Amino acid sequence: MFKIFLPLWLAAWPACAQAVVEPCAPLTLSAALALADTSHADLAAARHALLAEDGVVQQAGLLPNPSLSVERVDTRRDTRETTLQLSQPLELGGKRAARMQAAQRGREGVAALLVQRRAEVRAETAAAWFAVLAAQEQLRLAQQASELAQRAASATGRRVVAGKVSPVEETRAQVAAATVKLDLIRAHSALATARARLAALWSNPAPCFAQAAGEMAALPELPSLAAQRALLAQAPAMQVAHAELAQRQATAQVELSRRAPDVALTIGSKRSEELGRTQAVFGVSLPLPLFDRNQGAVLAASRRVDQARDGVTATASRLEAELVQAREEYASARAQALALQGEILPGAQSAYDAVSTGFEYGKFGFLDVLDAQRTLLQAQSHYLTTLADAHRAQAAILRLTGAAYE
Repeated sequence: MFKIFLPLWLAAWPACAQAVVEPCAPLTLSAALALADTSHADLAAARHALLAEDGVVQQAGLLPNPSLSVERVDTRRDTRETTLQLSQPLELGGKRAARMQAAQRGREGVAALLVQRRAEVRAETAAAWFAVLAAQEQLRLAQQASELAQRAASATGRRVVAGKVSPVEETRAQVAAATVKLDLIRAHSALATARARLAALWSNPAPCFAQAAGEMAALPELPSLAAQRALLAQAPAMQVAHAELAQRQATAQVELSRRAPDVALTIGSKRSEELGRTQAVFGVSLPLPLFDRNQGAVLAASRRVDQARDGVTATASRLEAELVQAREEYASARAQALALQGEILPGAQSAYDAVSTGFEYGKFGFLDVLDAQRTLLQAQSHYLTTLADAHRAQAAILRLTGAAYE
């Protein structure tokens, strides 16, 4: 049912599969997920952020530039002195290596954020797709209820003409049919909203697909809690927390390396017009770390490492609590759906069929038919709502563990 999405996705991201959905063709879950992968605005922004980090890594590895200075003493041609110097700073204390390491850890952190956002987008897409499925089924039920109400109203009208029931019964039947039409209007609106919400995940304000095509009633059992807890160790949120810790540790190392002063080597020449000769000039400059030894930045970086370490622990606790909650929600919704499917819906359908048939033969009144129909529709609507709740909980588990529908 589930499989893990590893960070290896990042290496071949531009080549990820793109689903081509024909205009007004049925939309499967895999096609919806592929469209969101390739066209979601947040994911596009996250990919650009990752590409920007390549520049940060490149910049961190560059050596400091040398400097060229020219100094002239006296403005008179015969007595002036001109000094030309080239100075090259030399980084000591492992500054460049620490800086490159910190930049690389920063890139890994952005990559982890991309993995996390992708898991969130896939979960949002799956939930939205199942919401469209539920809205389609609700519309079908509303259309069916409207047809049943019209048939009941027509049958009541014939019985009134035959003098078998009071005209009040016909009025009640017409009112019931009109009420069902309102439900049908709401169902149309709910479906349009669900379709637009799904298409917005790939930045398409006008969805063009005939319908969402898939099985909504399939609710398999979840893997064991122990198995899913094991997945949390590599969950996207945990990857982000660990990447943040690694970046803070690398930044702390950068601050430590800055405690060592840098040396600047100078080489040049000095031309004296009065003496008529040119002399070589060599020099070394070294700051004296008497007051500023970067101790404040080192302390701050150390405390941020402690903060990130606590963040890893907090993230692990939060994910486990959310996983347990999502599993309970899924188990509860699945149990309700199975009960509705196996017991309640067949009973409500059987009762409605019996009352409807009896009404045709004059054994039951219209109120009996209306009550049986309302009970059946409520059970069917409850079943769809329960299925949608189960799939939302399953999508939450998908988001937490970084797994995906097979």
